[in-house]
Amino acid sequence: MSTFKPRVLVLGGTGFVGRHVCEKLTRLGCNISVITRRASQAAAIQNLPRVRVLEGDVYNAEFLTDSMQHHDVVINLIAILHGTEEAFERAHVQLPQIIAKACQQTGVLRLIHVSALGASLSGPSLYQRSKSRGEEVFKQADLQLTLLQPSVIFGAEDKFLNLFAQLQRITPLVPLAGARTRFQAVWVEDVAAALVHCVMNQQTAGHTYELCGPEVFTLQQLVQKSGQWAGIAHGKGRWVFGIPHAAAWLQAFLMELAPGQPLMSRDNLNSMQVDNVASGQALELKDLGIHAAAVSSIAPAYLGHKGTCTQLDSYRTKGRS
Repeated sequence: MSTFKPRVLVLGGTGFVGRHVCEKLTRLGCNISVITRRASQAAAIQNLPRVRVLEGDVYNAEFLTDSMQHHDVVINLIAILHGTEEAFERAHVQLPQIIAKACQQTGVLRLIHVSALGASLSGPSLYQRSKSRGEEVFKQADLQLTLLQPSVIFGAEDKFLNLFAQLQRITPLVPLAGARTRFQAVWVEDVAAALVHCVMNQQTAGHTYELCGPEVFTLQQLVQKSGQWAGIAHGKGRWVFGIPHAAAWLQAFLMELAPGQPLMSRDNLNSMQVDNVASGQALELKDLGIHAAAVSSIAPAYLGHKGTCTQLDSYRTKGRS
C-alpha cells in the first residue's frame, strides 16, 4: 500500500459506514474532514485523531466547494433508503451534480462513490433508478471515479438484523414481505476496508466493485436467523412466514404511516422484486484483496449480546451481589 497519506473529505462520515471508514483512515495517518449539518451528530468521530468536523449544508454548493479545497480524495456516502420521488432525486442525483461541479472547480478529481447493488435505470424502485442516475452523473463528469455497489450492510450497529431481532422480541410471529428475495449481505468492516483500499490505491479509479459477502440467504432466512442468533425463543426464533404481494403492499403502506423511519416502505418492496446478489459482471471484494466475512460468523456475536446468554450473565451478576 502507498506511503502517501491523502487528505480525505468524507460526505456522510457520521453515518453507519462513515464512522468505520474514518476510524480506519485515521489508523493509516490520513487527515480527514467530515461535513455534518450538526456537530452534535459527529460525537462518535470528533475525538479521533486527525479528524476535522465541518458544520454546514452539503447541498450548499458554495460551502461544499470551499470545504473541498486542499483535499486529495472525496468519499460520498450520502444516501437515503426511504422517501418521496423528490427526496430520492435530491439525495441521489442533485447532490452528485453539486459534488461533481465542486470537484471540477477545486481540481479534486479523485472520487469514491458508494452506490448500491442493483442500481439500474430500469430498476423497479425509485431508489434503484435514482441511484443509477447518480452514478451516471459522476461517470459523465470526467472524474477519477471508483464506484462501490454494496449489498445490504450488516454490523453491530446496523438497522437491519438488529431491527428484525428486536421485532421478534415483541411479537410471536413475523409476517414478512419480500420473503423470497435473496440477499448477499456484506459486513460493514469489509465495506470500510474496501473504501480505504480505494483511497490508498489510485489504480482502482475507473472500476466498479460489487461488495457482497460469501453467503446468500433469502430475507425470510435472514429474519429467522436474526432471532435465532439473538437467542429468542430459546434460540429457535419466531415463526417467520411470507405474505402475498397485496398484503405486503398494505403492510409497507401502514409502516410508512408510523412515526420514525419505517422498517419497510412500498419502494423497498419494489426493490425486492429483484434479488440483491452479485451479478458476476463486475469486480468484487476479492479483487481488492479482501476476504469477505460471512454474516453467519459475525452476526451471532453482536446479536447474541442481546439474547439469552446476556440475560443469564445478568442473573449471575445479581446472584453474586
